Amino acid sequence: MKALVQRVDHAEVVVEEKVVGKIGLGFLIYLGCQVGDGMETAGKMADRLAKLRIFEDADGKTNLDLNAVEGSILLISQFTLAADLRRGNRPSFTTALAPDEARLVFEEVRQILENKGFRVESGVFGAHMRVGATNVGPATYLLEIE
Repeated sequence: MKALVQRVDHAEVVVEEKVVGKIGLGFLIYLGCQVGDGMETAGKMADRLAKLRIFEDADGKTNLDLNAVEGSILLISQFTLAADLRRGNRPSFTTALAPDEARLVFEEVRQILENKGFRVESGVFGAHMRVGATNVGPATYLLEIE
């Protein structure tokens, strides 16, 4: 499983010209599920995301987690993170988890984060979405869990 995490001060997702998810300060997370990912992987990913310290403290060090800054999460399903670009010019998606399974794993990550007390907004799984954000820093991190 891969999560591309951006530290943002604003992010929103639009589906069919309607804003379906919107946050202020927090994480914009693009989540890609791969073959072999399941509920155990979802739990590990959610735990890591909940503890990720990428916000700056008073000294400018990235020591603060999402709880410390009272941030929210915009979680976006992103199967293209599972693309294999090692050969050729066209991505291969043979490593992406099948949509029905990926939806369950994605929802498990979301539920765990909500159970930890985070406000989690999201797009619509499998829909064509437009995502806008103000990435602060910029700060973007790739987190991979096996």
